[in-house]
Amino acid sequence: MKISTLFTLVWLCVAMQCFGQEKLWTAADKQSTIDQLIRTRDALVKETENLTPEQWAFRESPDRWSIAEVVEHLALWEIVWFRELSIGTRNKPQPELIKTTRPDSYYQEFIMEPNPHKAAEIAKPTGFIKGKDNLTFFLRGREQSISFVRTSEADMRAIFELTGTPDPRNMHQVLIYQWGHTDRHLRQILKVKSHSSYPR
Repeated sequence: MKISTLFTLVWLCVAMQCFGQEKLWTAADKQSTIDQLIRTRDALVKETENLTPEQWAFRESPDRWSIAEVVEHLALWEIVWFRELSIGTRNKPQPELIKTTRPDSYYQEFIMEPNPHKAAEIAKPTGFIKGKDNLTFFLRGREQSISFVRTSEADMRAIFELTGTPDPRNMHQVLIYQWGHTDRHLRQILKVKSHSSYPR
């Protein structure tokens, strides 16, 4: 009887340590991420929902993307981000890696730097999707990610994506890339719209 009671007490102690441990990804982190995903979604809708076919298709020059192609590129990346989230959050938490990862500011600054980035082959726009259908394509992916983040119990700061880079990035930082990438291309869309030949 005494052995059984002792075993129960030990088990309860272990359970309290495991289940009572605070997450690195706080409730504030989670809400801030959701807010940023919604903010950038709404900003993209605001900048594109009332465009004419001519405005969707306008290019600053033959080698530049139209707004339709920019939004298709964003939609293609939404698929990639969601895949990274859904697969990455199945990894075992490795909170010890937080000591070796770069700060969040590194990812925010990189995604918003003014230097041009070369699009990955998987995310280059095809131009096959016309006008506002690109926005519909983007919104489908973004809503999927917002829903995932809202309902996930994963500790996004303790789960890492071990890429080919020397510093592992956690899933919270992947999410920074996701909403930051939208901000980056919103800047590009505004530049297209400010061009002197842009259809009015």
